[in-house]
Amino acid sequence: MARELNVISNPPRPRQPKPDWLRIRLGDPTNQNNVLKLIEGLNLHTVCQEARCPNIFECWSDRTATFMLGGDICTRHCGFCAVNKGQPGALDSKEPHHVAEAVRHLNLAHTVITSVNRDDLPDGGAAHWAETIHQVRMLNPHCKVEVLIPDFNGDEAALNTVLDAQPDVLNHNTETIARLYRRVRPDAYYQQSLILLRRAAERRDRERRGMLTKSGIMVGLGEQFDEVVELMNDLRSVSCDIMTIGQYLQPYEKRLPVERYVTPAEFDRWRDIGMEMGFHHVQSSPLTRSSYHAREQADSEPKIYADTR
Repeated sequence: MARELNVISNPPRPRQPKPDWLRIRLGDPTNQNNVLKLIEGLNLHTVCQEARCPNIFECWSDRTATFMLGGDICTRHCGFCAVNKGQPGALDSKEPHHVAEAVRHLNLAHTVITSVNRDDLPDGGAAHWAETIHQVRMLNPHCKVEVLIPDFNGDEAALNTVLDAQPDVLNHNTETIARLYRRVRPDAYYQQSLILLRRAAERRDRERRGMLTKSGIMVGLGEQFDEVVELMNDLRSVSCDIMTIGQYLQPYEKRLPVERYVTPAEFDRWRDIGMEMGFHHVQSSPLTRSSYHAREQADSEPKIYADTR
């Protein structure tokens, strides 16, 4: 708990006015209400709600939602996140099937599933993850499954439990540059995230799967332009295929303040640099989030990987 206090103890800084390029399309409230009723009826959580995503109106209008496993309480104390912190309750054994039902009701072609960190569990919730993927596939055989997983405290066996379920996209966010980890992600380690992505890509290559690996960051937290480029090089060095870059938005006053609003031109430059590096896809814009336009990011044909054994 002390780490959380270190993040929020400074006096709140007045919020900067948002620039014009951060205006949000509200969309059709009818579809938004339909998604909300479905989620509440199945006792599910979405990262759209819990993380106060700015794209919730657009995505829910298109009957798209990112499901969040493991409840709505996280065991970590990231300085940017709006999700509740504390001691979570027991896992809901019906949750994997309920997620699968929601995917079927929404008739999704591509679903994104994430979770809170569950450091209280021996496997970090990996078996629950795998069961959810199996249930989604059972009810929705033609739906692609993208998972946005935690780092499982570096536990390779937990990662392999998720990989055994064969997701189509394995996403793990680095969130920010290495220099800012102590302030932004005090319970995580930059190199540990890179190792997770490398392990996933290496297993993908050995087994000659079509799985894509993916990672994302927020900008506007104090990083320099070239530091983002260095991070992009780090991701390519572990064979990361897809990268997302979006503007950090302070969810409420006790979270980290926005240091600056990054211009659309800078996002475009990062995208171009990333594609020149060899990324399969780079989604880079002020309103980009990990699951924003996720289907379009993964829609093109995956690369064929050589057998590296």
